[in-house]
Amino acid sequence: MRPNKLRELLKSNKPTLSTHIHTTWPSVVEAIGHTGLYDYVEFVGEYGPFDLHDLDNLARAADIYNMSMQLKVDQEPRGFLAQRAIGSGFHSILFADCRSAADVQECVRIVRPETPEDGGIYGVATRRFTYMGYGGGKAYVEALRNIVVAIMIEKPGTVDTLGDVLGVKGVDMVQWGGSDYSMGIGKAGERNSPALRVVERRVFETAIKMGVPPRAEIATADQAKYFLDMGVRHFSVGTDITFMHQWWKSQGEDMRKALGGS
Repeated sequence: MRPNKLRELLKSNKPTLSTHIHTTWPSVVEAIGHTGLYDYVEFVGEYGPFDLHDLDNLARAADIYNMSMQLKVDQEPRGFLAQRAIGSGFHSILFADCRSAADVQECVRIVRPETPEDGGIYGVATRRFTYMGYGGGKAYVEALRNIVVAIMIEKPGTVDTLGDVLGVKGVDMVQWGGSDYSMGIGKAGERNSPALRVVERRVFETAIKMGVPPRAEIATADQAKYFLDMGVRHFSVGTDITFMHQWWKSQGEDMRKALGGS
């Protein structure tokens, strides 16, 4: 089976870089891969429509450039979607909407092999990542053990019990979700307020202290320094739909001015 690049980088304690896509067009993944700069691509499945064939094709595109794929998965049916993405060849699942350590434990179980020692619920299946084999052999089990489990820290429940959440065995990475958190405490839209930035910093610093790598989502590279100074070494920069909207808006405005002046 194809090596899990993201897992290898985490094991080697090396920094990682990704970007987000909402589109299911595999050529976008190829364009990202062609830069030679990104370790993996996060498909933000929580926010857009897709089907199971899209998961296969996104993973195929990433294979060409030796990148990993990550799926940000909806709250439900997260078990089904996570397992099908892994079967397509995704190397990581980012679980949203966890509210307790028990929720996080269940997310880990979803991706781990159903063996006595692993305690997971992923059984034997014919999937793309087995290269059409039936699966269930030692390489299959090891591939499931290597899936990178990432957890959104975005609900009051996970923030309030942060130590318990970070202590769950099998959690490989966490990410702060300020928008959900601000909404959950009755301060919708205030993710960048001074009070919430204090909570954000506590999440990052506690994760680093407990040895669970936190990942920072940033819009541009010049936003990285704040997190780098904290010791953060994992980043996801930018989103396809944001790039396009900003370009269309700025160029459209410039063209409207030009047309109005002609």
